[in-house]
Amino acid sequence: MNNQKSRQTRLLHSNYRLPSEFSGLTVPTYRASTVLFKSAKAMRARDWLSKEAYTYGLHGTPTTFKLESLLSEIENAKHCILAPSGLAAIALVNFAFLRAGDDVLIPENIYGPNREMGDWLQEDFGITSRFYSPTIGAGIAGLIKPNTRLIWTEAPGSVTMEVPDIPAITKVAREKGVIVVLDNTWSAGLAFDGFAHGVDVVLQALTKYQAGSSDLLMGAVLAQSDEMYSRLSLAHKRLGFGVGADDVYFILRNLPSLRLRFDKHGQSALEVAAWLKGRPEIGHVLHPAFEDCPGHDIFRRDFTGSGGLFSVLFDAKYSEEQVDRFVEALELFGIGFSWGGAHSLCVPFRVTGTREDWKYMGNQLVRFFIGLEEAADLIADIEQALSALDWQSSSP
Repeated sequence: MNNQKSRQTRLLHSNYRLPSEFSGLTVPTYRASTVLFKSAKAMRARDWLSKEAYTYGLHGTPTTFKLESLLSEIENAKHCILAPSGLAAIALVNFAFLRAGDDVLIPENIYGPNREMGDWLQEDFGITSRFYSPTIGAGIAGLIKPNTRLIWTEAPGSVTMEVPDIPAITKVAREKGVIVVLDNTWSAGLAFDGFAHGVDVVLQALTKYQAGSSDLLMGAVLAQSDEMYSRLSLAHKRLGFGVGADDVYFILRNLPSLRLRFDKHGQSALEVAAWLKGRPEIGHVLHPAFEDCPGHDIFRRDFTGSGGLFSVLFDAKYSEEQVDRFVEALELFGIGFSWGGAHSLCVPFRVTGTREDWKYMGNQLVRFFIGLEEAADLIADIEQALSALDWQSSSP
């Protein structure tokens, strides 16, 4: 019968059916915008919120469902939703839980674009955004207003590295009916269990360790509550936050090595940070595993390990120009944002804002991400670059 149709039509409607039995070690990549239903009845009965069936590519394919399931297992979550980037995941949370007239609390050391989004919510959406000290702990009770709906946390801050007392914040928030969201990207969900410490929603920038290759963008939002998941899913649908199956596949392919890579990053970072701590050019090393890092006691109590990200503060005598020369003299460290891949990175930061608790405002801060190179080679590279601090400027 099919042979009576034109070649063009046969290309679209072939009689061939794939054999049903096939087993491999990788998850197949299902690329689909259109999802086909077996009948009109099945189409009319569709439930886009349910993960028991497929309705449209935006809401998931077997490939995306698999990644969401694995991420839920890592974070001990019940639900997971993927977003096109870490920042998209942040937007998803804000638009799911905040309305005009609401109030949101954001730590001073939050990821920069999250802070900017807080300002945007206040300027254009009538949502009050206020910033609090990341070391406030239970003192956050004094900041919560009747219209406070959301408290953002980040453990630790991804630039200044303070470790917040998450259990203290969540205890107060729960008593007052406020949702607590944790950006858990620094630990990849491996070294800190957000839900076990009272958090309501956990966020991951999968762009980092989960992708592990510095070549794709993705985010994830995880929750335990069915009601919160429904609100997040509705915002996800309305915002149209779909992700590509090929990017999902690349993350799935890298997940089996996530623990090994994270531990290697962490071990090398500790080695490099300890060496930097002994250098006269460095005034302070901001690594939560070190006793003099703000929140170290909390880190020891709540965390089981650390990854490859930390910062240093140069001695106050060095100018921004000198520190920039140091960064540019590095040979094994790329100058670039993001992190979590195989290659080491280094970025000079200007710490800004109105932080009264930040006592290092005059020092030049540089954030290091330690990749999968050998620590000894990275230390040698930093050592040669430190000599650039004392070079005479070539400018007139």
